[in-house]
Amino acid sequence: MADHRSAHISAITASQRLDSRGKPTVKVSVTTGAGTFSALVPSGASVGDYEAHELRDGHADDYGGNSVHQAVTNVENVIGPALIKQQFDVGDDLEKIDRFMIQLDGSKNKSKLGANAILGVSMACARAGAAAKGIPLYEFLRAQAGITGPYVLPVPFFNVLNGGKHSGNSMAFQEFMIAPVGAISLTHAVRLGCEVYQALKSVITEKHGASAIGVGDEGGFAPPITEPTEALDLLMAAVKRAGHEGKIKFGIDPAASGFYIRGAYDLGFKSKKQCQMSAANLSDLYRSLLDKYPIILLEDPFAEDDWEAWRRFNQNCPIELVGDDLLATNLERINTAIENSACNSLLLKINQIGTITESLEAARTAFNYGWRVFVSHRSGETTDDFIADLTVALSTGHLKAGSPCRGERVAKYNRLMDIEDQLNASSLSQEYAGKSMAWRGMD
Repeated sequence: MADHRSAHISAITASQRLDSRGKPTVKVSVTTGAGTFSALVPSGASVGDYEAHELRDGHADDYGGNSVHQAVTNVENVIGPALIKQQFDVGDDLEKIDRFMIQLDGSKNKSKLGANAILGVSMACARAGAAAKGIPLYEFLRAQAGITGPYVLPVPFFNVLNGGKHSGNSMAFQEFMIAPVGAISLTHAVRLGCEVYQALKSVITEKHGASAIGVGDEGGFAPPITEPTEALDLLMAAVKRAGHEGKIKFGIDPAASGFYIRGAYDLGFKSKKQCQMSAANLSDLYRSLLDKYPIILLEDPFAEDDWEAWRRFNQNCPIELVGDDLLATNLERINTAIENSACNSLLLKINQIGTITESLEAARTAFNYGWRVFVSHRSGETTDDFIADLTVALSTGHLKAGSPCRGERVAKYNRLMDIEDQLNASSLSQEYAGKSMAWRGMD
């Protein structure tokens, strides 16, 4: 156990750094007697209306309006001095720290100080708290969340084909993911994912030419395809070429809010092609895909306020139905979805809500209702690997962090493999979720 004096904050600094799209983001460093602990905040492209507010400066001549100097200033001149004055113990008081910042901001969506400012402090304090306790971050977060039982290493859902707002092709659906549920360990799952990814690269090159293997924001390929069947057929071919048939399942994130226009779903929104569908017709499309392909997860198939479409689809949904924009990691939205029986899984994005405490609370609420929790990166990511520890801490059984390429994505998978090695070395009871979760449908 670290010295008790190491648990008090002596300094909090912030700076503007870059995310994976070359846009500014907030870096926060918290200093205690145990050292200095830093965090980088991610940012989304397809941002839901109900997410916590990301504070940007809006000056056109500074990173095109995307600079975050005010958020940095808020950390250094408002949040930092106020937190230091409180003399919180980072080892025991993460929830108090987060609640204090929420109160200090005072707005409903963290728009006064900025969710990016508040989250950076929250993440850095969690790291400082783990150090004060002398334990890994995943162990610290696990204790914060009250999770017990064997450790669960997640199934990685690799986003290997990009569309929607994440790419320049005409595919309306945003993500097509591969999930190595047939692997025997997390490390084995990463290997299978990488092998399918490389096979997909060659399949696309043969079909569309070398110019078609450019990647989208999350490392997935963005070939010139339009129809979801084209994407899924490419995945089927890649899995077969890699020799992993039967071990790989698929997930789709249409991110339907992005193509919900004037009461209809326009699958041609990225091209001049007219392809408007009602919610009922779109539901039929999804069900036809479920019948034909090994799909185990569907995320944001309808717009964030199309509650009736969600409710109807969930009445007879044989797979995991995940709410992202629908829920925005927000307790009010989660409770509304529970009342409406709108989905059966929460997508957990820490920057959607803005503190680690509220993220854990959202996960706990979802678990208590019998839902699953799917931890997620953002399209504007950083090299910070915090969510890898969070996923293990919560035993969610799966996360998505992009393709097995690009440093900001690979950082999460490398961290998960490090954690698996640590658990194996310490002989702690652990299992890989591909074997323990019923992936053909909900439990």
